[in-house]
Amino acid sequence: MTAAPAAVSILLALPLLAAATLPSTPDLGKAEAKCRPDEKGPAFLITVDGLKDRQGNLKLEVYPDNDTDFLQDDNILINAGKTFRRVEVPVPASGTPELCVRLPAPGTYAVSLLHDRNEDRKFNWTIDGIGFAGNPRLGWGKPKARKASATAGPGLTHITIVLNYRRGLGVAPLDRRK
Repeated sequence: MTAAPAAVSILLALPLLAAATLPSTPDLGKAEAKCRPDEKGPAFLITVDGLKDRQGNLKLEVYPDNDTDFLQDDNILINAGKTFRRVEVPVPASGTPELCVRLPAPGTYAVSLLHDRNEDRKFNWTIDGIGFAGNPRLGWGKPKARKASATAGPGLTHITIVLNYRRGLGVAPLDRRK
């Protein structure tokens, strides 16, 4: 008779235990993402194009190449054993920024890049810049994962991401013709 109540107690406690496994922090995915000196790959070497100014941070994130996991909470992805990588660096004072992110294996991944101008670690469309691998045209919602993805080979795979900033009621690359 005492085994049944104990089993029920364990079943009721499982959701609480699962929720308590790994707290979400800004450092999740950073250790796995850090490129080594003379990185051989698999890795993306991202060139940042269209930077608005030299303030804030650049935050690059790598996700599985599917709509369910793309831009999903980092804690959920890591707890499920799915790919998530993050590189966060201050915007350099000069030059063209490049970010390197290690990958678990060659393959296709969805990639986002945030120019976090106010350093609050989240996207604010009125202030920040945003870009994705594949440089899709942005509408009112996030792009589909397949349009925001790139395929990495066994070595360094070079890609360029164009940043988009608020323009009128939408977001688009800066107009550099002025």
